[in-house]
Amino acid sequence: MNLFYQPEIPDILPVNVVLDAEESYHAIRVLRFREGSQIQLTDGQGKLFEGTVLSEDSKACIVSLSAVSKVPKHPFYLHLAVAPTKNIDRFEWFLEKATEIGIDEITPLICEHSERNSLRLDRLQKILVSAMKQSLNLHLPRLNEPVKFTDFLKNDHTGQKFIGYVEEKQDILLKKAYLTGSDALLLIGPEGDFSKKEVSEAIRGGYTAVSLGNSRLRTETAAVVACHSIQILNQ
Repeated sequence: MNLFYQPEIPDILPVNVVLDAEESYHAIRVLRFREGSQIQLTDGQGKLFEGTVLSEDSKACIVSLSAVSKVPKHPFYLHLAVAPTKNIDRFEWFLEKATEIGIDEITPLICEHSERNSLRLDRLQKILVSAMKQSLNLHLPRLNEPVKFTDFLKNDHTGQKFIGYVEEKQDILLKKAYLTGSDALLLIGPEGDFSKKEVSEAIRGGYTAVSLGNSRLRTETAAVVACHSIQILNQ
């Protein structure tokens, strides 16, 4: 199954839509779809559309959509706020794997010890879309603008709130602290870890300091482990 992404598809069917240049090229030049070929699209909001290729234009392929089905989201909301790594490849790897596993929202977090403060969100968004399609996941995660740690704490967040802090041994494991079925927000710090001031501010703000296990994990590994742990606990 090859899945294509088309945002904001009208709910009223049948309807014709035009794929963007990248999706059109993939369909016509790479996969060799032809007029009459069956095609499947998602809007990234849980809908799977069935349709037929009407034109073989590799820059603006026209698709006629005739049927739609809806895949419900999991009954909890998972938000990870993660400090981007100095090596951007590692952060991109996290985005890809978290999307495959099933994350709902990602916020790049700028901390005192951060070694990267800027990101190309357009590139990162493409990675999310690609991972969604590859994993046949119909829900595209929300990617937020980078935000400073102190500003992030000022926002209202629902559900359980955790901070993964490794400088001091944590007695509480995430898998023990998390209540199955609950919304969860987890903060993951940079390579240099959160500062003690940041940890204190988070705990005062209602965050629980947790451990992800005995090993000292890289930022991107810790984020993926946290994402997978919440998913497994909800199965």
